[in-house]
Amino acid sequence: MTLALQPITFRAACAFVAKLHRHNKPPRGHKFSIAAVSGPEIVGVCMVGRPIARALDNGLTAEINRTCTDGTRNANSMLYGAAARACKAMGYRRVITYTQAEEGGASLRAAGFIKVKELPARGSWAASSVKLKESRDPVGNGGVDRILWEMKFQ
Repeated sequence: MTLALQPITFRAACAFVAKLHRHNKPPRGHKFSIAAVSGPEIVGVCMVGRPIARALDNGLTAEINRTCTDGTRNANSMLYGAAARACKAMGYRRVITYTQAEEGGASLRAAGFIKVKELPARGSWAASSVKLKESRDPVGNGGVDRILWEMKFQ
């Protein structure tokens, strides 16, 4: 089985994530998405957008908001590496992503990302915006310790 990369539309990437991601919904937007394919079959997607944290949204930092695979070996690390290379080629100085603390991060390390810091769980992903809490979707990473990963470019 040979893996290859190809572009994928936002809509198709969202459909893949909605079908297979184990704990998150598709993001609401993106800058670009990449698919990993084996023959004609999509086996994984990576969605890259602006950083969710406002303090990190400086115009030179991109965030891998979602990766999702069907379990095909090496697809996730291939997608992380491709996204990082694309971000570098576009002029970004840094690309970040988050994992849940219980996730090992092997795909990220294989792609060249480094672990930056461990982040404690929040009450919900909307915890910092109490007045908006009622209008926000409860699905997300609230109540879960997370790890911030990054790759910097010269």
